[in-house]
Amino acid sequence: MRTVRHQVCGIAIGLATVLAPGLMTRTASAQDTAPHRVAVVDVAYIFKNHPGIKAQVAKVEGDLKAYDGELTQKRDQLKSTAAKLKTLSPGSPEYASLEEQFAGMDSKLRLDMARKRKELADAEAKIYFDNYQQIAAGVKFLANHYKINLVLRYNSEDMNQANGESVIRGVMKNIVYHDASLDMTPGVMQYLDKVIKVEPGIAVAPGAATRQ
Repeated sequence: MRTVRHQVCGIAIGLATVLAPGLMTRTASAQDTAPHRVAVVDVAYIFKNHPGIKAQVAKVEGDLKAYDGELTQKRDQLKSTAAKLKTLSPGSPEYASLEEQFAGMDSKLRLDMARKRKELADAEAKIYFDNYQQIAAGVKFLANHYKINLVLRYNSEDMNQANGESVIRGVMKNIVYHDASLDMTPGVMQYLDKVIKVEPGIAVAPGAATRQ
């Protein structure tokens, strides 16, 4: 089994081919002249496009779709029971028994729905929490490797004039311009390739390719 140290060394060698010579050369040349060395990373792009993260999200969405199928069946059973209840005489023993059964089914369905919603919401939150930690670890690894002491988050999304929300997001960007060689995003994507494994059998919707 490969040790963590060996894995980190492997990541360092692989990432050197991604970021060099752009970021590495610029960083090295700036070491003696600039008090602060800066890079940028597009976290949103990584969440949307990394295959490992997309696979995790796809699994949760698959669980939700499967539950929706179960929910439809349970709702149909509830409707069937309600329809049968209408054929009975109110106050009769049969009516009282079926009414109690209907109330129990309805209550259980509501509890199951609330529990499942929380379970899926927690699963989704865990995906974002865990992967943000991985992204932050990748940023720190690269920053330490290339002697960068400040990494800023930015959004590479182009403004769409026909979409008001897109325009607002574009106008509110914290970074107006950056040199492309300062973009750490491709390196972080490759770092994540080493630490996030896609489980076999999970289909991932096609998305944008890793940026060069």
